[in-house]
Amino acid sequence: MKTVLLSALVLFTVLESVSTASEPNALRTRIPRDAVIQGYPCAKGDAWFYPDGSLNQCTLSRTTVLGDLQLPRRSVIELWPGGATRHLTLPHNAVISGYRLRGGALLGRGSSQDDVTAFYPSGRLRSIVLAGDQTIQGVPCGAGAATPFADSNDGGNHVDFYEDGRLQSCSLTRDYGGQKNGQRLVLSDEPGLLTAGR
Repeated sequence: MKTVLLSALVLFTVLESVSTASEPNALRTRIPRDAVIQGYPCAKGDAWFYPDGSLNQCTLSRTTVLGDLQLPRRSVIELWPGGATRHLTLPHNAVISGYRLRGGALLGRGSSQDDVTAFYPSGRLRSIVLAGDQTIQGVPCGAGAATPFADSNDGGNHVDFYEDGRLQSCSLTRDYGGQKNGQRLVLSDEPGLLTAGR
């Protein structure tokens, strides 16, 4: 029985360490102490690197300013291969680029996929999950789900942006533009066009 439990524990550890990296070819390295890696203050513990040795992902050891973003300590940052921020998972709710975003996935409230802030390779916001209902560019957008099962794969409660910063889509908190509360509003790339999501 002990052998079976030990084998199950080893298998879980291997699967967990492989599934933790969002980049399939990223290599995990244990950092023995806090260290600045490629300008990012990474906390001791696991960090992930691309095969060329550049940083893929780490947990921030202190509050960090990146351009106009102030990232809280213990945020998990993932980088594009070129070094720009790709994803950010917050340890608690925080204001990023003027929006109050949902955090807490690292503390067990929801899955990290639900709380991820995504960026384009240019560094511009791509997708966020709001901590509370907010009006974005005149549109009443809804907060992220309270459970990891409520956000769907087709957009859910994520708020999406075009790379130029214009709102692309969000779930409505009240009727807007001829669409009903709760529907997913999708703003066309062409100004003035609205389409309904689910």
